[in-house]
Amino acid sequence: MTQEIQVRILPEQAASEQAIADYIAREKGIDRRTINHVRVLKRSIDARQRTIFVNITARVYINEVPTDDAFVHTEYKDVSACKRVIVVGEGPGGLFAALRLIELGLRPVILERGKDVHERKKDLAAITKTQKVDGESNYCFGEGGAGAYSDGKLYTRSKKRGPTEKILNVFCQHGASTSILADAHPHIGTDKLPRVIENMRNTIIRCGGEVHFQTKMTRLIIQGNECVGCEAVNLAMNREEQYRGPVILATGHSARDVYRYLASAKIEIEAKALAMGVRLEHPSQLIDQIQYHNKNGRGKYLPAAEYSFVTQVDGRGVYSFCMCPGGFVIPAATGPEQIVVNGMSPSNRGTQWSNSGIVVEIHPEDIKAKSKESASSEPLAMLDFQEQLEKTTWQQGNMKQTAPAQRMVDFVNGKLSYDLPKSSYAPGLVSSPLHFWMPKQISRRLQEGFKKFGSMSRGFLTNEALLIATETRTSSPVRIVRDRETLQHVRIQGLFPCGEGAGYAGGIVSAGVDGERCAEMCAEFVASK
Repeated sequence: MTQEIQVRILPEQAASEQAIADYIAREKGIDRRTINHVRVLKRSIDARQRTIFVNITARVYINEVPTDDAFVHTEYKDVSACKRVIVVGEGPGGLFAALRLIELGLRPVILERGKDVHERKKDLAAITKTQKVDGESNYCFGEGGAGAYSDGKLYTRSKKRGPTEKILNVFCQHGASTSILADAHPHIGTDKLPRVIENMRNTIIRCGGEVHFQTKMTRLIIQGNECVGCEAVNLAMNREEQYRGPVILATGHSARDVYRYLASAKIEIEAKALAMGVRLEHPSQLIDQIQYHNKNGRGKYLPAAEYSFVTQVDGRGVYSFCMCPGGFVIPAATGPEQIVVNGMSPSNRGTQWSNSGIVVEIHPEDIKAKSKESASSEPLAMLDFQEQLEKTTWQQGNMKQTAPAQRMVDFVNGKLSYDLPKSSYAPGLVSSPLHFWMPKQISRRLQEGFKKFGSMSRGFLTNEALLIATETRTSSPVRIVRDRETLQHVRIQGLFPCGEGAGYAGGIVSAGVDGERCAEMCAEFVASK
């Protein structure tokens, strides 16, 4: 017999499945000897009051044992002899598009401009050592995309987009912990996600798909109003190659060369709102103390604390983004003369720092056009603004990957920080008056936002916290216009703009969902030919 039971228990009572089973047996009057297994289905922490509780929904196996895995398996068949589809980019959008294509009986051919996860890791380490960024292999470009080495956070509010549970189950099938199926804010961890991604790639290859690394798309092949393939350069061999088939374009939010190519080729794109700001880094113990209402912090049984803030300042949202408890701040530029910062956490979230992007909404109409035309009519206006801010940040950072930084209260009060606290940002920091040189529409709103957040959460606004500039890659600055029903480009058949880079997703899970949807629409297109 199985029973689904909901309990609200203390952290120490939720520390293990055995402890949960002990509690359920005691509280529900069940003979503990008859409980053979407890499977946690849902788990969330309620830290609104001084006494912290964990809400658990569990399936209790009484006098029986589970006969199935904790996750749902997807069957992937051999597609080596099937029609092929070109998938440009091997981030979450491209990976899940490729896996779904295999389910649907099509052979994916993935073109990834960067390197595989292991070789890519060497290039990431070199950023700190050499202060230089490899333009094709960095925190944004390479196998797994921007999420592979920047946290592996799987929480999404975009459940209406599609079957988010399917995405989590596929991750589990490829080696992720089944805890991601239960946790309210699931998270794989930067240290574990690369192996999961490698397993997904191996599934694609085993089923007859192809994955080409260091292969950069340069041009779409368009005949009439149909995309029939693309041209690419093999960066390792400096050789031009052609790949024929409909194209799922899943290049990620930082492929500026792709956006500029699309604009020059008159393929419809449009400027899109995004958010920019800073990485805010606190000591993790301080965030634990604030969020768990305890001067001793999280104690033995609670994870590193998270927070979420949102407010409005002068008609624009100011909010926390991609919160990384017990994590690092990392250099996420994709080329020379840029400083971009992001955050990541290992699976145990065990570092002495916690960070989050604190960002301000920027709309195309907020950007002053250089010509007499409205800024909103210029498809690359937001990209240009984003790029200029990154270059300014690089100049303020001594034209290296050392990032400009300022203490939090000093920033709010418009004062220079004469010294800086220790930080997780490995390339190093330089004290800089962010309040002075950042665009006023960003810095002024951040100052007001920090005041509001400080009033919401006592102790949050502190000079122990550090602002590190700049967080600019929260999403794509461009949307590649596609049909709402078919997901094809509005003018070009056989071209499926996909995921975060196309402007239709935000994060690993929503990009994966969009990848699956694009694969399904592409399969319908192939079947209609």
